[in-house]
Amino acid sequence: MTRGKTTAPASTATVRGWVSFVGSGPGDPGLLTVRAVELLREAEVVVTEAPEHEQLVRTLLGLPAPVETDGETEIEIEAAAGPEFVDGGFGDDGQPLTHANRSKVVVKYGKKARVVRLMTGDPFLYASGPEEAQACVKAGIGFEIVPGVSSVAAVPAYAGIPLTTKTNREVAVVTCGGNVDWSLYADDRTLVLLSGVGSIGETAGALVAAGRSPQTPVAVTRVGTTTEQATLVSTLEQVAADVRAARVAPPAIIVVGDVVDLRETLSWFETKPLFGWRVLVPRTKEQAGTVSSRLRGYGAVPEEVPTISVEPPRNPLQMDKAVRGLVEGRYEWIAFTSVNAVKAVREKFEEYGLDARAFSGLKIAAVGDKTAEAIAAWGLRADLVPSGEQSAAGLLADWPEYDDVLDPINRVFLPRADIATETLVAGLIDLGWECDDVTAYRTVRATPPPAPTRDAIKTGKFDAVVFTSSSTVRNLVGIAGKPHPSTIIAVIGPATAKTAEEHGLRVDVLAPHPDVHELVDALADFGAARRLAMLDAGQPVTKPSERKPSGRRKVSSK
Repeated sequence: MTRGKTTAPASTATVRGWVSFVGSGPGDPGLLTVRAVELLREAEVVVTEAPEHEQLVRTLLGLPAPVETDGETEIEIEAAAGPEFVDGGFGDDGQPLTHANRSKVVVKYGKKARVVRLMTGDPFLYASGPEEAQACVKAGIGFEIVPGVSSVAAVPAYAGIPLTTKTNREVAVVTCGGNVDWSLYADDRTLVLLSGVGSIGETAGALVAAGRSPQTPVAVTRVGTTTEQATLVSTLEQVAADVRAARVAPPAIIVVGDVVDLRETLSWFETKPLFGWRVLVPRTKEQAGTVSSRLRGYGAVPEEVPTISVEPPRNPLQMDKAVRGLVEGRYEWIAFTSVNAVKAVREKFEEYGLDARAFSGLKIAAVGDKTAEAIAAWGLRADLVPSGEQSAAGLLADWPEYDDVLDPINRVFLPRADIATETLVAGLIDLGWECDDVTAYRTVRATPPPAPTRDAIKTGKFDAVVFTSSSTVRNLVGIAGKPHPSTIIAVIGPATAKTAEEHGLRVDVLAPHPDVHELVDALADFGAARRLAMLDAGQPVTKPSERKPSGRRKVSSK
């Protein structure tokens, strides 16, 4: 097989091996470039650099995580389901790889596969990318460079510190390892110090001796752009003592200069209402990550725990009969009370080779906006969505009475879960309609989460839990036990709140409307109010898992 002899790309018909040096950025997965994501999806081998890189790629590609079995790691995926992961940080003996040995690993795989060499930050900025790329040139392997967001600019930005302003137009980046002539930095320009935590006392002293004011502001930000980010603000005179007192450890970026004062008004990341909160998200296995995505936007660290598995009905004949009746014009209305119901009917249509045209002449009702969106994705429009509360009661409030003159047919098709309540059926009957209440899907309790997760739930290591239905309450308590009293309980509606209270849980946050977005927003409002109250009281801002309150007040977000 012929390979390219230079760095110029050759056609894939003649080149098998290829190495893409990809910068992963400083830590926040959201800072990966579009090109980086594209290459990771196409990669046959990913050579990682940091321990968290493999999980980052697995999450990005939707791959299952490794599971521990008998002390050895097993990957519960087929070989073709994702790339092979190679640890580029440590060798088989557990020792850190030198640049030369890491280059050999890259070349070894680069000769036979499409490789992504995933690197922290940027491949060509304070990284081993140049040495490894030169090794590829020597071996005749084609390569490309995909820049990553550098921590030099990203971490200060996430700390709310601009490196330049109208009055501070110069910035210098200094690596603190080795001998540095600090007299070169005696002016007032902004300094960004790398690898400087361990020697911050000597560095600060040298800068003061060179002519910098002892009161020059200093900011030390560790694990920047992640939800563990923490920033210490001090001065050159006090920073060494403050770093020791706070036990600040690498990795950290240090900024020296007047620009640090702007953090007081520009800090945006660490002041998010749920910053660093570990939030439990009980969910169905098929549920999309809408809740988790919105929680991350507020600075939280969501952890999804499957509590319910949605499965087909045990006896599909009832559903088959109802779908045939729909096609034959047996019904005046079909009422969808969940996204899962829409999915179940759509799958049955596909099984029969039907499409949305079969709904011609049929009126469609949706219990809420999310269900209406699922219907719209099918190319249909809901004729009825509650104008008020998005629930069965809200749907009934707007449902018209049966009129034997206006309505040629008096029957409603109601595909639902096997555990659905009778509220809607009873209400429709009172309005003069006949209902075919059909089991479209079953909800089955999921297997218990791993022991560490169960322990975290019971001992208060989660800051909050969001319940999106009564069944998630029942099933979480059933498979993992009750959340600790210090954990903030957020629920989607009154029915879920009642179920939570029946299970001995005290509800802190109630969404103003039964919508997952409003539920997360309500929890964020609670977190923001809690943070402000602590600041007003002159207290340090802590997470619920860090202090155990003696009692809690029920809060309804409006």
